[in-house]
This record gives sequence, C-alpha cells and structure tokens, in this order.
Amino acid sequence: MKKILLLILALGMGYLLFWPVPVEPEKYEPLKGPGFTGEFYENSDMDALELVLLPDDAIGPEDLAVMPDGTIYTTDLSGKLYRIDGSAPELVEDLGGRPLGLDAGPDGALYIADSFRGIMRWSGPGTLEVLVDEVEGQPLIYANQLDVAKDGTIYFSNSSDRFDPETMGGTKPTSVLTIWEQSKTGYVARRNPDGSVEKLASGFVYTNGVALSEEEDFLLINETGRARVHRLWLTGEKTGELELFLGNLPGYPDNLEAQGDGSFWLAFASPRVPAEVLMPYPFLRKVLWRLGPKVRPAPIHRGMVIQFNKDGEILRNLQDPTGRFGVTTGALIVEDQFYVMSLEGRGFGRAGLSDIPPIP
Repeated sequence: MKKILLLILALGMGYLLFWPVPVEPEKYEPLKGPGFTGEFYENSDMDALELVLLPDDAIGPEDLAVMPDGTIYTTDLSGKLYRIDGSAPELVEDLGGRPLGLDAGPDGALYIADSFRGIMRWSGPGTLEVLVDEVEGQPLIYANQLDVAKDGTIYFSNSSDRFDPETMGGTKPTSVLTIWEQSKTGYVARRNPDGSVEKLASGFVYTNGVALSEEEDFLLINETGRARVHRLWLTGEKTGELELFLGNLPGYPDNLEAQGDGSFWLAFASPRVPAEVLMPYPFLRKVLWRLGPKVRPAPIHRGMVIQFNKDGEILRNLQDPTGRFGVTTGALIVEDQFYVMSLEGRGFGRAGLSDIPPIP
C-alpha cells in the first residue's frame, strides 16, 4: 500500500512539474495596482443602467458602432449582427465567426475586427467580405478592435501572434492564456486606402482597444496584459513615437471608444487579479496552469468604465461593484443615451444621459 501511495505521489509531482502545457511564462514584475481609490474611487453609478437583453438568450455584445445615418449595430458571441437603436435589439444577419471590434467607415459600411477571420467589411445583408487576413506574410489570428479614419485607413489591433482563439476555445480563455504567459506578440497595424497593410507598433502583451484622436494625429492603444494605455503619434514631429499615456490602471483595459468631442471611453474587462503576485515566478505560473481551469486566473465580474480627455485627465468614473455588466468591454454616449457593452452578458446596459453623473 505504501508503495502505491508513493507511486501516486511521484506521478502527481511529475505531472505538476513536467506535464506539457501551451503556456511558457515570461518573468514580469507588475506595479502594485492603485485599487479603487483617488480618481478611481469606488461607486455604483452604473446602477442607473437598464439591462437590454439580446434575442433568443444570445450573449456577448462586445462592441457597438454608430453608422452615419444613426443606425447602431452590435454583435454577439455566435456572430449574429443586431440593430440596437430601437427599444429592443433586432437581428439583421448571421455573420458567423467571432466579431469583436466594430466601427463605421466614411463610406457608410460597417467594419469588423473578427477574432477568427480578420478585418471585415459589411454594407448590407450578403455583402460580408474579408479585407485583411494576413499582415507582413503572417496570418492575422486574433484581430480585436479597430478604428476607421476619415480617409478610410483602418487601424486595428492583433492581440496575439502566438495563440489563435478559434483553436484555443474562444477569446476569453485565449486572453487569459496570453496574459498569464506575458508573451509580447501583440501589435497594431493599419490597412491603407490602397489596400496595403503595415505594422505600426509591436511587442505588446495582449493588444486590445484602439482609438484615433479627433484630429487623427495619434492613436491610443490598450495593452491589456500590462494594465496600461499607450499613445502612438501618427503626425507631427513625434511621428512613429510610442509613449505611455495611462499607466498602472486599476483593471485590465478592453475596448477604447472615441466619443467624438475629443474625449475617450475605456472599459475594464476586470479589476487586477490577486494572481498577479505570481508574475515574477514563471515556474510557479506553469505549475498553477497544470492544476486546471478551476484554479487558473480569470476575470473578476465587476463593471467599470472611465471617460478621459486627450491629456489623460479622468472626466468620469462609473462602476458596477455587483458585476451586473461584467466582463465590461465598451462604453459610448449616442445622442441622449449611454451604452455599456459586455463580453459575457446576455445584453448590454443603456441609460438616459441624464441618469449618469455629469462631467464635473
């Protein structure tokens, strides 16, 4: 009996120490997060939001796009496209794939960052086409968000060049895997009006939201895996320079939305997780991954969005400690309505602009 127990123990230790797993953690020593203090003070200002359900128990309205004619679109986890500017969402078409970022183009078309298929264009039922599925000779395997400039240039993020969400169980587990590993294979690129594609900046740990400034002189870039936002200058004396814009945030930033008045909305998919204390220890992170999904780090369901200006000054900080709208992925004011989107929710949040705190 004793020999059997020793054998079981040896096998268990061997599994924890040597069993192959896809993650190859890199050492990282994060700063201690600020928590919900100071300009990120805890509040319940998202309580005013009504939960607007998607039809047929659909989930995952990640993003929204406002078209030139005022039509508002969102998508769900299964790739269905909905019009949401009425009292209830209406199914428009089943696009398939896994659409994440959405944006309206100057040509009146809807542009889509599909995490399975790349950068897409849609101008009505039956018109879906792929615009970008490779960058510099390599497959575009994890398109995440995009912003379309006035001249039709498409700026977009690729979260990872290492893990493909279509083969790794979807975007959520792939994002956890990428961030836990801390591999710097994310990048941002652009598709020019002539159809050519070029990388602009690389070396990010899970690149996510991107948003152009009102003057289109810089691009903001969310680096989810390092809880920070960068600014990439597109014009002027600093053209091509990348600088830290917002650092050591209280959560992991997801989508960025330009409000159209010079300000931006940023959503946090989750607060910083306690498991960050293991980031300096690659070996322990690999062991923990072998223990399975129940002990691996995961997003904390606690909603939060902030609005800030082009200088990085926080204008609004709206939170949902109950997690009713977690995992929060985006926010935007459209006319007199305020929208909050979610990766896993059965719908999105909506409230009258008068029901959320004004900018001080």
